[in-house]
Amino acid sequence: MARRALAWGRRWWILTVVLVALAGLSGTLLVRDLRAPAPLTQAEIDKAAAKVVDKALAEAARAPSAASTAYAQVAASLVIIETVGGGGDPAAQGLGTGVIVSQEGAILTANHVVSGGGAITVTFADGTRAPARVQSAQPENDIAVLVADQLPQVVVPAVLGGGVRVGDPVYAVGHPLGLTASLSSGVVSATGRTIEAEGLKLADLIQFDAAVNPGNSGGPLLNSAGQVVGIVTALANPSKQPFFVGIGFAVPIATAGGAAGGPSI
Repeated sequence: MARRALAWGRRWWILTVVLVALAGLSGTLLVRDLRAPAPLTQAEIDKAAAKVVDKALAEAARAPSAASTAYAQVAASLVIIETVGGGGDPAAQGLGTGVIVSQEGAILTANHVVSGGGAITVTFADGTRAPARVQSAQPENDIAVLVADQLPQVVVPAVLGGGVRVGDPVYAVGHPLGLTASLSSGVVSATGRTIEAEGLKLADLIQFDAAVNPGNSGGPLLNSAGQVVGIVTALANPSKQPFFVGIGFAVPIATAGGAAGGPSI
């Protein structure tokens, strides 16, 4: 019995030592946890800030530009418009741009592109090529709506936008001088302009400085979101030469979309 009591006594002593040690360790950890962290040095702060800036710059570099985003929104809706025999001349050929603006495949363009009376052929973004005809027109606004005999397998209408303000970035997309699906960028220079073009007096136009040339007529003017805010109708031509001199004009989509019974916003 004495030996058994001695063994139990040793066990209790060992357990007491272990508990005391654990209590001391817990107290040490608690004290450590309660101590305030060492303040960051200026070098550590600068290093952390540099990492954040570098990460932000890398993400910005990978992001597409506003122009690229706008073009991607409208690319599948672009249409090449070719005319032959306009104005009573069998050899006359014309080139313009159109944009699909409805799920039914209605093509919005400038009226002067197709008003000559010749045969009209349209080519869609997927390569589908078909004869087309003027469904309706409003010459006083230089706007026409075309329908094609055959539509692409997938019809992708452009998204129509709202109004613009002076200074807003804009992008003209079309087929200048036969260079299909070209984009040029600029800003809105003025609104509410009135000009004379193609023997017509056109009012309430958007003036912009993105480059346009023959072949751009009828093409979409886009905002930074890729929405169609106008239809390119003319370029300033004081030299009487058909090339861009820094000023283009577009019919606002609020006018173009509702013209000649076409789609409206």
